[in-house]
Amino acid sequence: MGLLADSSAKRPRNNRTLASVRVSDGSTPRFLQGPFEFEGNGLDKPSLIDESLRYVVPAGAVTQPVYFRGGNSSKQMITVVLFRDGKPMRYFPIAAKGATHVALRVVEDLLGDTVLELHIAAPSGCRGTVVVDLGLVEI
Repeated sequence: MGLLADSSAKRPRNNRTLASVRVSDGSTPRFLQGPFEFEGNGLDKPSLIDESLRYVVPAGAVTQPVYFRGGNSSKQMITVVLFRDGKPMRYFPIAAKGATHVALRVVEDLLGDTVLELHIAAPSGCRGTVVVDLGLVEI
């Protein structure tokens, strides 16, 4: 499924901004993305990466997460955790100094007012930068 945007439209300068370009099938792609510094609290203690990585499904809409890309600058494995309404929904482990791309083949319809957040779980004291790109389709 290709998502094409009007190339004449101005693009937001802040790469953490949600996209708002409607595509021909009536859906709207949304993205939670950007590079973020982190310090780990333990692999069993995920914490919100950044306030900008929170998305609330609009009332009357349905949203589906369709892919995740991530990169890890640290020397230890980390895990990015997609939370749904305060509970872990998907785990994306990223190797030390590694990257990952996960096409989500099993997708769920997330109804209006569902809250999605990207959290990070990393060993205590582990520091680095995580780059995240979560692709969503809002219908």
